[in-house]
Amino acid sequence: MAAKIISGNEVAKEIREELKKDVAILKEKTGVVPGLVTILVGENPASVSYVTAKQKTSKDLGFYSIQDNQPQDISEDQLLKLIDSYNHDPKIHGILVQLPLPKHIDENKILYAIDPRKDVDGFHPVNVGKLMIGEADYLPCTPAGIQQLLIRSGVETKGAEVVVIGRSNIVGKPIANILLQKQKGANATVTICHTATRDTAFHTKRADILIVAAGKAKAITADMVKEGAVVIDVGVNRIGMSGSGKALLCGDVDFEGVKEKASMITPVPGGVGPMTITMLMMNTVKAAKLAAGLK
Repeated sequence: MAAKIISGNEVAKEIREELKKDVAILKEKTGVVPGLVTILVGENPASVSYVTAKQKTSKDLGFYSIQDNQPQDISEDQLLKLIDSYNHDPKIHGILVQLPLPKHIDENKILYAIDPRKDVDGFHPVNVGKLMIGEADYLPCTPAGIQQLLIRSGVETKGAEVVVIGRSNIVGKPIANILLQKQKGANATVTICHTATRDTAFHTKRADILIVAAGKAKAITADMVKEGAVVIDVGVNRIGMSGSGKALLCGDVDFEGVKEKASMITPVPGGVGPMTITMLMMNTVKAAKLAAGLK
């Protein structure tokens, strides 16, 4: 039997409807409107597309939104001063600097300059440290989206064997840390595989839940997956163009083969992707609540 498709589009829509209600209640009770600024340096087409989508979503949810476009040649000091101004702006609860940045700017220096209370991406060392000890205010958006997909699809994580392919600071490490916490929607046994893993298939074949962020198209094939496993595909790879000029995408999992063996699987596109922006919005609402003295 073919796997059940876990639709990120559907789950994201469900969460956004919940967030709209949260925003309305927050405004009614406290007068606070969640504020998000997205800072874009230069005109990288992919980055422009990403921030446009983030701004559209934030406005749809009723946020106070600012799109701050800066020239490619802005100095590091100028960008740091800009971030500092938003750190001290009470209308702004979330600050997002779109990556990548130009080579003359130190990305870590910029990310570390964001007030941890407004770090809705969850990348500041303070927030990473809080995640490690199970006291996170904000979870990194893509891993948080993965956890929500599992929870809202009824996947039992407690005691499950989870294998994560990839050890990036953006996906692999944080999702591993999220799922090993002694908390609801976690409490799993987690293994991380990476480029130095000697026998990746040995690990993937025992996974109840397989999360793949390998950065390589169709790296995981059906023979590497346990019968009935839940497979979360984080990868997005461009493999060509359609006749109409639209990019053809695939994940890091061989979807057609694996879907015949898995019990549940995320598609690409339409799986993890839509969840990332939604979790950014969830973090911004949480930041506004915390600023208003609410939990």
